Amino acid sequence: MTPSPRLKGAWTARVLTLFPDAFPGVLGQSLTGKALQEGLWALEPIDLRPFGSGRHRNVDDTPAGGGAGLVMRPDVLGQALNTAASGTPDNPESWPRAYLSPRGKPFTQKDAERFAKADGITLLCGRFEGVDQRVIDHFGLEEISIGDFVLTGGEIAAQALIDATVRLIPRVLGNQASTEEESFSEGLLEHPHYTKPAVWEGREIPEILLSGHHAKIALWRKAMAERLTKERRPDLWRAYCDTHGRDPDGDQEL
Repeated sequence: MTPSPRLKGAWTARVLTLFPDAFPGVLGQSLTGKALQEGLWALEPIDLRPFGSGRHRNVDDTPAGGGAGLVMRPDVLGQALNTAASGTPDNPESWPRAYLSPRGKPFTQKDAERFAKADGITLLCGRFEGVDQRVIDHFGLEEISIGDFVLTGGEIAAQALIDATVRLIPRVLGNQASTEEESFSEGLLEHPHYTKPAVWEGREIPEILLSGHHAKIALWRKAMAERLTKERRPDLWRAYCDTHGRDPDGDQEL
Protein backbone atom coordinates (compact mmCIF):
# COMPACT_ATOMS: atom_id res chain seq x y z
CA MET A 1 0.00 0.00 0.00
CA THR A 2 1.09 3.60 -0.58
CA PRO A 3 0.39 5.79 2.45
CA SER A 4 -0.93 9.29 2.03
CA PRO A 5 1.41 12.18 2.85
CA ARG A 6 1.78 12.29 6.61
CA LEU A 7 0.33 15.13 8.59
CA LYS A 8 2.75 17.66 10.03
CA GLY A 9 4.24 16.31 13.24
CA ALA A 10 2.82 12.81 12.72
CA TRP A 11 4.45 10.07 14.76
CA THR A 12 6.99 8.22 12.60
CA ALA A 13 8.59 4.79 12.75
CA ARG A 14 11.91 4.36 10.94
CA VAL A 15 12.73 0.67 10.64
CA LEU A 16 16.20 -0.56 9.64
CA THR A 17 15.80 -3.98 8.06
CA LEU A 18 17.16 -6.36 5.45
CA PHE A 19 13.57 -6.95 4.38
CA PRO A 20 11.91 -3.57 3.75
CA ASP A 21 9.20 -5.26 1.67
CA ALA A 22 7.97 -6.90 4.89
CA PHE A 23 6.50 -3.51 5.80
CA PRO A 24 3.85 -2.36 6.37
CA GLY A 25 2.68 -5.98 6.53
CA VAL A 26 -0.21 -6.33 8.96
CA LEU A 27 0.29 -2.68 9.93
CA GLY A 28 -1.27 -1.78 6.59
CA GLN A 29 -4.55 -3.42 7.59
CA SER A 30 -7.53 -2.39 9.70
CA LEU A 31 -7.27 0.70 11.92
CA THR A 32 -3.49 1.08 11.78
CA GLY A 33 -3.60 0.84 7.98
CA LYS A 34 -6.38 3.40 7.73
CA ALA A 35 -4.46 5.74 10.04
CA LEU A 36 -1.34 5.25 7.91
CA GLN A 37 -3.31 6.16 4.79
CA GLU A 38 -4.70 9.24 6.52
CA GLY A 39 -1.24 10.41 7.58
CA LEU A 40 -1.88 10.08 11.32
CA TRP A 41 1.43 8.22 11.52
CA ALA A 42 4.23 7.41 9.09
CA LEU A 43 6.33 4.34 8.34
CA GLU A 44 9.79 4.59 6.80
CA PRO A 45 11.52 1.24 6.19
CA ILE A 46 15.26 1.67 5.54
CA ASP A 47 16.96 -1.11 3.58
CA LEU A 48 20.23 -2.15 5.22
CA ARG A 49 21.64 -3.85 2.12
CA PRO A 50 22.77 -0.66 0.29
CA PHE A 51 24.98 0.13 3.30
CA GLY A 52 26.71 -3.23 2.93
CA SER A 53 30.44 -3.66 2.38
CA GLY A 54 32.16 -4.63 -0.85
CA ARG A 55 30.85 -5.75 -4.20
CA HIS A 56 28.34 -8.12 -2.61
CA ARG A 57 27.10 -5.58 -0.08
CA ASN A 58 27.90 -7.82 2.88
CA VAL A 59 26.21 -6.81 6.10
CA ASP A 60 27.63 -9.53 8.34
CA ASP A 61 30.80 -11.41 9.20
CA THR A 62 32.04 -14.24 11.40
CA PRO A 63 31.97 -13.67 15.18
CA ALA A 64 35.17 -12.54 16.88
CA GLY A 65 36.47 -15.36 19.07
CA GLY A 66 34.85 -18.01 16.91
CA GLY A 67 31.52 -19.70 17.10
CA ALA A 68 28.55 -20.48 14.92
CA GLY A 69 26.59 -18.04 12.81
CA LEU A 70 27.24 -14.51 11.64
CA VAL A 71 27.13 -11.09 13.29
CA MET A 72 25.90 -7.87 11.69
CA ARG A 73 28.80 -5.49 11.08
CA PRO A 74 29.19 -2.24 13.06
CA ASP A 75 30.41 -0.17 10.10
CA VAL A 76 27.35 -1.13 8.06
CA LEU A 77 24.87 -0.53 10.88
CA GLY A 78 26.61 2.65 11.92
CA GLN A 79 26.11 4.21 8.48
CA ALA A 80 22.49 3.11 8.43
CA LEU A 81 21.75 4.48 11.90
CA ASN A 82 23.40 7.79 11.06
CA THR A 83 21.22 8.03 7.97
CA ALA A 84 18.12 7.17 10.00
CA ALA A 85 19.00 9.93 12.48
CA SER A 86 18.70 12.62 9.82
CA GLY A 87 16.10 15.18 10.84
CA THR A 88 15.30 13.53 14.17
CA PRO A 89 15.74 15.06 17.64
CA ASP A 90 18.97 14.07 19.40
CA ASN A 91 17.01 13.19 22.50
CA PRO A 92 16.02 9.63 23.48
CA GLU A 93 12.78 10.87 25.04
CA SER A 94 11.70 12.68 21.88
CA TRP A 95 13.00 9.99 19.53
CA PRO A 96 13.91 6.62 21.10
CA ARG A 97 16.20 4.20 19.26
CA ALA A 98 15.75 0.51 19.94
CA TYR A 99 17.14 -2.84 18.86
CA LEU A 100 14.70 -5.77 18.84
CA SER A 101 16.54 -8.50 20.74
CA PRO A 102 15.53 -11.65 22.67
CA ARG A 103 17.92 -10.61 25.43
CA GLY A 104 16.30 -7.17 25.78
CA LYS A 105 14.03 -6.01 28.56
CA PRO A 106 10.41 -7.13 28.09
CA PHE A 107 8.25 -4.73 26.09
CA THR A 108 5.29 -3.52 28.16
CA GLN A 109 2.22 -1.33 27.78
CA LYS A 110 4.07 1.44 29.61
CA ASP A 111 6.77 1.30 26.92
CA ALA A 112 4.08 1.66 24.25
CA GLU A 113 2.67 4.66 26.10
CA ARG A 114 6.12 6.19 26.39
CA PHE A 115 6.88 5.68 22.71
CA ALA A 116 3.49 7.08 21.66
CA LYS A 117 4.32 10.34 23.44
CA ALA A 118 7.57 10.72 21.46
CA ASP A 119 7.89 12.25 17.98
CA GLY A 120 8.80 8.87 16.56
CA ILE A 121 11.12 5.91 16.96
CA THR A 122 13.99 4.20 15.14
CA LEU A 123 13.95 0.40 15.26
CA LEU A 124 16.83 -1.87 14.29
CA CYS A 125 15.80 -5.36 13.18
CA GLY A 126 18.59 -7.83 13.79
CA ARG A 127 19.31 -11.02 11.86
CA PHE A 128 21.70 -13.95 12.17
CA GLU A 129 23.35 -14.12 15.62
CA GLY A 130 22.67 -10.45 16.32
CA VAL A 131 24.54 -7.17 16.00
CA ASP A 132 28.00 -6.04 17.07
CA GLN A 133 27.81 -4.86 20.69
CA ARG A 134 29.71 -1.68 19.83
CA VAL A 135 26.74 -0.47 17.79
CA ILE A 136 24.41 -0.86 20.76
CA ASP A 137 26.85 0.95 23.05
CA HIS A 138 27.76 3.75 20.64
CA PHE A 139 24.20 4.68 19.72
CA GLY A 140 22.72 3.96 23.15
CA LEU A 141 20.14 1.58 21.70
CA GLU A 142 17.46 0.21 24.00
CA GLU A 143 17.32 -3.57 23.72
CA ILE A 144 13.69 -4.68 23.68
CA SER A 145 12.20 -8.17 23.68
CA ILE A 146 8.60 -9.15 22.95
CA GLY A 147 8.92 -12.47 24.78
CA ASP A 148 11.11 -15.30 25.99
CA PHE A 149 11.60 -16.91 22.59
CA VAL A 150 13.82 -16.42 19.55
CA LEU A 151 12.67 -15.30 16.10
CA THR A 152 14.64 -15.45 12.86
CA GLY A 153 14.73 -11.65 12.79
CA GLY A 154 13.35 -8.51 14.38
CA GLU A 155 10.76 -7.62 11.76
CA ILE A 156 7.80 -9.36 13.41
CA ALA A 157 8.79 -7.94 16.77
CA ALA A 158 9.08 -4.45 15.26
CA GLN A 159 5.59 -4.70 13.81
CA ALA A 160 4.20 -5.80 17.17
CA LEU A 161 5.87 -2.87 18.93
CA ILE A 162 4.65 -0.39 16.31
CA ASP A 163 1.09 -1.73 16.44
CA ALA A 164 0.97 -1.46 20.24
CA THR A 165 2.26 2.10 20.03
CA VAL A 166 0.31 3.45 17.06
CA ARG A 167 -3.06 2.42 18.49
CA LEU A 168 -2.42 4.83 21.39
CA ILE A 169 -2.02 7.81 19.05
CA PRO A 170 -5.09 10.07 19.19
CA ARG A 171 -7.69 9.44 16.43
CA VAL A 172 -6.20 6.07 15.40
CA LEU A 173 -8.83 4.11 17.33
CA GLY A 174 -12.48 4.92 16.89
CA ASN A 175 -13.06 4.75 20.64
CA GLN A 176 -10.02 6.07 22.49
CA ALA A 177 -11.68 5.27 25.83
CA SER A 178 -11.27 1.56 25.09
CA THR A 179 -7.52 1.84 25.63
CA GLU A 180 -8.18 2.95 29.21
CA GLU A 181 -10.05 -0.23 30.11
CA GLU A 182 -7.95 -2.96 28.48
CA SER A 183 -5.26 -5.25 29.85
CA PHE A 184 -2.31 -3.59 31.59
CA SER A 185 -3.90 -0.11 31.63
CA GLU A 186 -4.16 -0.30 35.43
CA GLY A 187 -1.58 -3.03 35.94
CA LEU A 188 -4.22 -5.76 35.64
CA LEU A 189 -5.29 -8.16 32.92
CA GLU A 190 -8.61 -7.28 31.30
CA HIS A 191 -11.91 -8.72 32.51
CA PRO A 192 -13.85 -11.23 30.33
CA HIS A 193 -16.16 -9.95 27.59
CA TYR A 194 -19.56 -11.24 26.44
CA THR A 195 -22.10 -10.38 23.73
CA LYS A 196 -25.26 -11.79 22.10
CA PRO A 197 -26.71 -14.40 22.10
CA ALA A 198 -27.49 -14.54 25.80
CA VAL A 199 -27.10 -18.34 25.77
CA TRP A 200 -24.62 -20.17 23.56
CA GLU A 201 -23.81 -23.89 23.72
CA GLY A 202 -25.52 -23.98 27.10
CA ARG A 203 -23.33 -21.19 28.46
CA GLU A 204 -25.01 -18.03 29.71
CA ILE A 205 -23.81 -14.46 29.97
CA PRO A 206 -23.23 -13.71 33.68
CA GLU A 207 -26.49 -12.37 35.07
CA ILE A 208 -24.92 -9.26 36.54
CA LEU A 209 -23.95 -8.01 33.07
CA LEU A 210 -27.62 -8.02 32.07
CA SER A 211 -28.79 -6.25 35.24
CA GLY A 212 -28.31 -2.70 34.00
CA HIS A 213 -26.70 -1.82 37.36
CA HIS A 214 -23.56 -0.08 36.11
CA ALA A 215 -21.91 0.36 39.51
CA LYS A 216 -22.23 -3.36 40.30
CA ILE A 217 -21.05 -4.26 36.79
CA ALA A 218 -17.94 -2.11 37.28
CA LEU A 219 -17.20 -3.82 40.60
CA TRP A 220 -17.66 -7.28 39.01
CA ARG A 221 -15.33 -6.42 36.14
CA LYS A 222 -12.68 -5.11 38.53
CA ALA A 223 -12.93 -8.25 40.66
CA MET A 224 -12.65 -10.50 37.60
CA ALA A 225 -9.62 -8.56 36.38
CA GLU A 226 -7.97 -9.02 39.77
CA ARG A 227 -8.78 -12.76 39.82
CA LEU A 228 -7.39 -13.36 36.32
CA THR A 229 -4.25 -11.38 37.09
CA LYS A 230 -3.62 -13.26 40.33
CA GLU A 231 -4.13 -16.64 38.59
CA ARG A 232 -2.26 -16.00 35.34
CA ARG A 233 0.31 -13.32 36.08
CA PRO A 234 1.48 -13.46 39.71
CA ASP A 235 4.29 -11.06 38.80
CA LEU A 236 1.79 -8.39 37.75
CA TRP A 237 -0.41 -9.18 40.73
CA ARG A 238 2.42 -8.63 43.22
CA ALA A 239 3.33 -5.32 41.58
CA TYR A 240 -0.31 -4.23 41.61
CA CYS A 241 -0.69 -5.11 45.28
CA ASP A 242 2.50 -3.26 46.18
CA THR A 243 1.20 -0.16 44.41
CA HIS A 244 -2.23 -0.33 46.05
CA GLY A 245 -1.19 -1.51 49.51
CA ARG A 246 -2.89 -4.88 49.07
CA ASP A 247 -2.03 -8.30 50.47
CA PRO A 248 -1.11 -10.41 47.41
CA ASP A 249 -2.24 -13.57 49.22
CA GLY A 250 -5.60 -12.13 50.23
CA ASP A 251 -8.85 -13.23 48.62
CA GLN A 252 -11.01 -11.04 46.41
CA GLU A 253 -14.75 -10.91 46.84
CA LEU A 254 -16.24 -11.88 43.49
